[in-house]
Amino acid sequence: MLKVQPNSVSLTALPPLALYIHFPWCEKKCPYCDFNSHQIKAGVSGDGKPGFDEQRYIKALIADLETELPNIWGRQVHSIFIGGGTPSLLSPAGMDDLLCAIRARVNLEPDAEITMEANPGSIEVDKFAAFAKCGINRVSIGVQSFQDKQLKALGRIHNGAEAKRAIQIALDHFKSVNLDLMYGLPDQSLADAKADVEMALSFQTPHLSFYNLTLEPNTYFASFPPQLPSEDEIDAIFEQNLELLTKAGYQRYEVSAYAKKGQECKHNLNYWRFGDYIGIGAGAHGKLSFANKITRQVRERQPEAYMTAMENKGNALIESKEIAAKELPFEFMLNTLRLTDGVATNTFSERTGLPLHVISKALTQASQKGLLDADPSKLKATDQGLRYLNNLQELFLE
Repeated sequence: MLKVQPNSVSLTALPPLALYIHFPWCEKKCPYCDFNSHQIKAGVSGDGKPGFDEQRYIKALIADLETELPNIWGRQVHSIFIGGGTPSLLSPAGMDDLLCAIRARVNLEPDAEITMEANPGSIEVDKFAAFAKCGINRVSIGVQSFQDKQLKALGRIHNGAEAKRAIQIALDHFKSVNLDLMYGLPDQSLADAKADVEMALSFQTPHLSFYNLTLEPNTYFASFPPQLPSEDEIDAIFEQNLELLTKAGYQRYEVSAYAKKGQECKHNLNYWRFGDYIGIGAGAHGKLSFANKITRQVRERQPEAYMTAMENKGNALIESKEIAAKELPFEFMLNTLRLTDGVATNTFSERTGLPLHVISKALTQASQKGLLDADPSKLKATDQGLRYLNNLQELFLE
């Protein structure tokens, strides 16, 4: 056990490091989305250029990355995730410029997982081959549903046929493909949900993500909520999904993530294991560890403000702070308890720099409530703990 004071942080080794790049534009803002995304003109403008200043934004991203280099000197980057928004709206040339600039500046693992989020719209799909040549080796497609009535209710701009076409093209070009789907959709029946799962399984992609639609604050759906299934109906849909996926050979390794053996998303696993990540781009968040502290950062949220800040000040941070030692147990558990296999108990001290005894009371309470596995070598939620994850995580609040 680490010999440190309860309120101090002392890391003997730094965790794995990843890079997150945020692309803040979409062709259309979905009514359920609370991510930092901003609508542009649909498609491309008359001069053939995208409805945003691509070169200016890429230049800002590269400059943003350079500000972080002194903080990560000598460390290897294990994965890159380009999220949004809809990063597949970038041109292949722009994507190539960005990835080349990253490779020239950071020590990127030779076989690093490089993921791009994409929508099934034809503009993005037609560029898949070129994105693969740039070095993208994993794509996550925002399908959400294969049923046109549900896609319309969700405000999506693609239909079921376009989703199927996009998946097939992605499978032809990328080493790994993930499908994002949602359940608990407006007026969704058990049969509707089953049809979506069965269609997703028919493509045999190595990874599937299933998210329960929730009404997030500051979204259109929060102000004008649709008729959603009851809690009992949503539970029945989840149990049905889990059974179908398990029979098809997928393992639920995180609350909302399912993968065939060895096909888990490395980038997201790093988040859930309380690893480090640089976050660049409008509204991006980052977490970096040092020998005696762990810090978090937040960038300017609005794209124009972000680019202007990078151009004028050479920095777009709006927040950069050290995480207080008393907050680290909750932050650690907030992430790691999402994993169905949990983490080794010694990971707590390795990643927080705190001795395990600072959470011993909460561990006992969680175990007594049947929310935490009794195995002392693991920090792992029970099935009940995963079902009532918020209640379990709250036990570790300061």
